[in-house]
Amino acid sequence: MNTLATSSSAVMPIATEVDAKKPASADPTPQQLKRDLRLAETRKRLGALILIAPLAIFLMMTFVAPIVMLLVRAVENPEIASTLPKTVAALAKWDRKSPPPDQAYAAMAADLLKAKQDSTAGPLARRINTELSGARSLVMGTARALPLHDADGKELQPSQPSQAARIKEAMIALNPQWAELDSWQVIARNGSIYSPYYLLASLDLKQNAFGDIIQSDPEASIYRSIFGRTLWMSAMVTLFTLLLAYPLAYWLSTMSERRANLLMILVLIPFWTSILVRVAAWIVLLQSEGLVNSALMLSGLTQAPLELVFNRVGVYISMTHILLPFMILPLYSVMKSVPPTYLKAAISLGSHPFAAFWRVYVPQTYPGIGAGVLLVFIMAGGYYITPALLGGPNEQMVSYFIAYFINTTINWGMACALGGLLLTGTLILYGVYRRFAKIDVGIA
Repeated sequence: MNTLATSSSAVMPIATEVDAKKPASADPTPQQLKRDLRLAETRKRLGALILIAPLAIFLMMTFVAPIVMLLVRAVENPEIASTLPKTVAALAKWDRKSPPPDQAYAAMAADLLKAKQDSTAGPLARRINTELSGARSLVMGTARALPLHDADGKELQPSQPSQAARIKEAMIALNPQWAELDSWQVIARNGSIYSPYYLLASLDLKQNAFGDIIQSDPEASIYRSIFGRTLWMSAMVTLFTLLLAYPLAYWLSTMSERRANLLMILVLIPFWTSILVRVAAWIVLLQSEGLVNSALMLSGLTQAPLELVFNRVGVYISMTHILLPFMILPLYSVMKSVPPTYLKAAISLGSHPFAAFWRVYVPQTYPGIGAGVLLVFIMAGGYYITPALLGGPNEQMVSYFIAYFINTTINWGMACALGGLLLTGTLILYGVYRRFAKIDVGIA
């Protein structure tokens, strides 16, 4: 024992001497600690980014990229600029009031001849025809007649400036519409690859010959009313679902957990059924000889079948039924978190039950109401199948016309413009919701 004590006492001075000889710079400085901390935080961020990188790439490819392409295609106008480059250049300094220069006719003949060889005259004709009725036959007829010949049967060369006047005479003789300013104004106005034409058309606006924005012709002004109809029908469906879902969600929130879960399965059953199947079922139920009309007539409430299908009534009924779960679930989740003692305390303090419910309970469910209304309204605004199958011509919403331009007229620019405006409205609605949500949180 004494030997161990002696050895320990001998070691201690040696260790103390080594510590004394240790340089002071071996201890980390505050700057080094901060640098090490930053490096550690950077490594953690990089590790987190690596973990979420596959999901971020997936979202970029499937969600962000299509939206960006949609917005770009809404302002993209490449048909005229890419097919008629020489004509656009010849009309660059044209005042759009006087007749176009002779060089413009020669450039048009050269561009149409190349378009005929490249098989691009068809898209060009369709694009000009969207702004000028009859332009399709003008462009295609001229393209088929190229190359032009003079009275002696000699081929005219658009590349030779001296023959520009003769080419002009030949084109006007082929189709007198080339002497009018309308077609040339359309080409000069759309000489850029990007143009607001489709966005303006989706708002019932257009550009005149000098580029000023004016109202579209009354017979072509339909899209504002379509957007108004879409907003109105979405608002009505949202109101109906809220009126039905609020008492049902409150009833479910007051039940025991076992019974609430059992009934919630009935609420969720529509999620497991195709929308087409549900719409077809409503057609069967609401038709003149369907179950609903038969029950009404047997009960004596009606003497003749009611028109409940292929009109707005049938659309409202079907959309409300389909979207009802999307309103119930947010309300139910919020109502379950509201303590029932609040309502009992208000009643015990002398408040009327209805007043206590309206002033104490309902304000605490505002987050659920806001979330449900936002979700249902956004989904209703993009509905296509239900109005197409259950509604008539006056019940079609914006999505119907988007599908029409994509599938029927192959007008991607107009379809993307309508989709972009619908997306913009959705983002504005979401921004308003976030604004009011922040105000509610601040008040709370």
